[in-house]
Amino acid sequence: MDRDTAEPDVDAFPGPNAREWVAFHGENAAPSEYSHEFVWDITREADGPFVTDVDGNVLLDFTCHIGAAPLGYNNEKITSKLREFDLVEPMKIAGQDMYFGAGPTPEESSVPGSSHLMDKLVEVSSRYGMDTVFLSNSGAEAIENAMKITHDHRAPAKYGYAFAGSFHGRTLGTLSLTKSKEVYTRHYPQIDGIETVQFCADRACDPDSCDCGFFAGEGSQLRNALAPEGGHVNPEEVAFIALEPIQGVGGYRFPSDEFMAEVGAVSDEYDIPLVVDEIQSGVGRTGEIWASDHYPIEPDVISAAKALRVGATISRSDIFPTEKNRLGSTFGGGDLLGSMMGAFTLEAIEEYDLLENATTRGEQAKELLADDAPDYVEDVRGKGLMLAIEFDTHERRNAVVEASLRRGLLTLGCGTKTIRLLPPLDSSAREIELGVGIFCDAIEAVGTNTTAA
Repeated sequence: MDRDTAEPDVDAFPGPNAREWVAFHGENAAPSEYSHEFVWDITREADGPFVTDVDGNVLLDFTCHIGAAPLGYNNEKITSKLREFDLVEPMKIAGQDMYFGAGPTPEESSVPGSSHLMDKLVEVSSRYGMDTVFLSNSGAEAIENAMKITHDHRAPAKYGYAFAGSFHGRTLGTLSLTKSKEVYTRHYPQIDGIETVQFCADRACDPDSCDCGFFAGEGSQLRNALAPEGGHVNPEEVAFIALEPIQGVGGYRFPSDEFMAEVGAVSDEYDIPLVVDEIQSGVGRTGEIWASDHYPIEPDVISAAKALRVGATISRSDIFPTEKNRLGSTFGGGDLLGSMMGAFTLEAIEEYDLLENATTRGEQAKELLADDAPDYVEDVRGKGLMLAIEFDTHERRNAVVEASLRRGLLTLGCGTKTIRLLPPLDSSAREIELGVGIFCDAIEAVGTNTTAA
């Protein structure tokens, strides 16, 4: 496949082979959330955003597996480095009990392993004074560990704060912080002490007149709840404030600077650790390594995953427990392949100036999307290649997702009325123009009739 000339080519979607694969998978798989009946054929050609399914359809993937494949498929910026190695078995070891190396010293290592990945994560987080990393298997684990270390750091704290519209994972602990959709949390027990305040997504926020609900009266919901006089929570008993710098599942909601400044000020004033969830927004997606870098906040803990291929809880040594084995997991030390991929991704972002590319291509996409947008497109927003298009109704949003899919473009919904686009970080101007063109064609085809495509 020639990435420079490839274009989507869809016969029927899902095709008969995809239907058979989906049925086979469903015979034994627990019920889960699948966005499309898209079955990637790993034996067929794929490059960057272009991918072939089991029926031979060529699709343009503007989801990057919800950011978990930040450079798309078979990207030479990654695969050229992988080809240098004869991979070993096991690639996943009990990393809390053993170490692995590749050569006599770390400097002479032929393989960047978990130690190198942690070293790189400290480097890209140094502006926040972070010097310690715990690797895990997933974003949910990264958040769970953030909750655990902050509770230990602030013992005997019994409260934590989360924001309306947030999504932090599906484990029992993280579900207590997830405040986006009831379907995620129904029937499940909640951790005691989790308080919820509003998230301000008004980009033109005026704290004196904003209708987001976060600012009210003489201060913010967060500050008023913690205030020594009149507040109902003693700030010394708060373990953390958990925040998505950009809300993902909740609808790609981008906060105002005023809101972020207030959250940061409250965190600093009361010395409450600020835990930022960068699982979807981090590792270059917004044109900065961390989405937090765009805002007037100073995170105390960063939780990352997806684009890293492993989970990571990053903080300062004074916040992590000092006792050995306070954090532990059989596969918690970072597996070999995942660590390599994470390290290579961070190297590629630096080597190929992908932060700048994400910023440039993101501006291009927003301009194309905003040109002559119909009235039922209520908003086009984004930072870097973390883009959102909000429609007037849930039904129209879904119809545009389906219409795009039939034209060979993979997209994803979020929130209630929003479609998210996450092209590869190294997308070219041609690929953005091609993808946005297909997307706009789908919007036009749906028009005011949500059953049309």
